[in-house]
Parts: sequence; structure tokens; C-alpha cells
Amino acid sequence: MLQYAFMQRAFIVGILLAVIIPLIGVVVVLKRLSMIGDALSHTSLAGVALGLILGINPLVGAVVTCTVAAFSIEFIRKRIPKYAEISIAIIMSVGIGLASVLSGFVKSAADFNSFLFGSIVAITDGELWLVVIVSVLVILAFVLFYKELMYISFDEKSARLAGVPVRRINFLVTLLTAVTVSVAARSVGALIVSSLMVIPVACAMQLAGSYKQTVIYSVVFAVLFTVAGLTLSYYLSLKPGGTIVLIGVAVLLPLLAVKRQ
Repeated sequence: MLQYAFMQRAFIVGILLAVIIPLIGVVVVLKRLSMIGDALSHTSLAGVALGLILGINPLVGAVVTCTVAAFSIEFIRKRIPKYAEISIAIIMSVGIGLASVLSGFVKSAADFNSFLFGSIVAITDGELWLVVIVSVLVILAFVLFYKELMYISFDEKSARLAGVPVRRINFLVTLLTAVTVSVAARSVGALIVSSLMVIPVACAMQLAGSYKQTVIYSVVFAVLFTVAGLTLSYYLSLKPGGTIVLIGVAVLLPLLAVKRQ
């Protein structure tokens, strides 16, 4: 299957996303904001529809709307910290509503639908380079601010007392989450990207004994799910995004069962 250029691009993009999505996912899950991926992915669909209506690159529309949505979540979360999950529900509702209304004005339903469940085998060279650039930025940010990200993941108040620039780090995390989700939506699908942000992390948490191990195991699980999913989808003619997620769930369930025992 690797003799074909489209499969080569699919594996490169898939593996890169499998590295950076769990990096974001670890921080998001530990901050008890697991559903933020869902909210942003649904909002990205509104941006995709807007881009198609205006005749601009749908990815640009997705990045813009995801960024606005991510900062809106952060704004609402800080206003009502005791009920942080409400911010996600509000933005998700807005995103779903906008996507639903705007999709009615899109001339080509096929173009819009390709973002719902992804089209990783149809990735262009330009989109490949965009994923490469985003991946480099996310990995660099995670390496450079590793300790700060770990502190704010567990306790923002303690991190602030320890001298961590919480506001700046949260700004960085919010921005990277928005860009990562919007870019991944084109490849694996807006309705699936949030699963890739949570499932590998959930698998890792069943085995890891520290923050560092959780990060490493999350990436390993995500890469394994992606490679297995792309391979099975090619030979069995399945949708890649959905196959990757189902493999992840198939691995998570026995891990949960063993952990309980």
C-alpha cells in the first residue's frame, strides 16, 4: 500500500497528528476539559461551511472559528470556575447551531461532508506541509514549556504561586488546541478528532505511574492506533478515521477491565 503517494501522505499526516493530538490531550484531560475537543471540532464545521460559502480555503475558516471558540471557552471558564464544563457546553451549542445553519448555504455537500469524518487519503501536498508546520510548533511548545504545562494541568492555583505564568501558558495551550483540532478535522474528521484527543490518554492512564509516562504512553498508543487503523482501512475498504477510533476503544475496554481487577 505504501507504493501509492496518497497512502504515503496519509501515513505521514496520521503519525504526525498521532504525536501532537495526545500532547494536547494530556493537558486537556488533566484539566478536566476532555470535551473541549468536541466543542472545537463542531465549531470548526461552522468555519468550514463559512469558508466554502465565501470561496476561501475551508481550513482557514476552521482555524479562525476554532481559535475564537477556544478563547471563548477560556473566557467563560474563568468567569465561572466552579462550573467550567458549562463553558464547553455553551460553545458546543453555538458551534453546532452555526454549522447546521451555514451548511444549508453550501453548494457542494460533498466538500462539507469530507470534513465530518475526514479524508486523510485525499490530503494534498499543501495540507501535508500545514500539518508538518503545526506539528513542529506543538512539539516545540510542549518541550520548551514541559514543566509549566505539567503544573497547570494539575493545579493552576499552585502553579501561579510557584511563579508559573499561568495566563500566558493557558493562552498558548488554547491557541495550539484550536489550531490542532481545526487541522486534524480535515484529516481524521471533525466528529472523530476529539476521540483521538481522549482515548489514547485514557489508555495511557491505565498503565502510567507518572505525568511523563502518561505523555509517552499516550503518544505510543495514538501512533499504534493510527498505523493499525490506516492499514486495516486500506485492505478492508473502511473509513480511516472511524477505524482508528474503534481500534482505540477496542484496546481501552480490556485495559479498563484489567485495571478494575
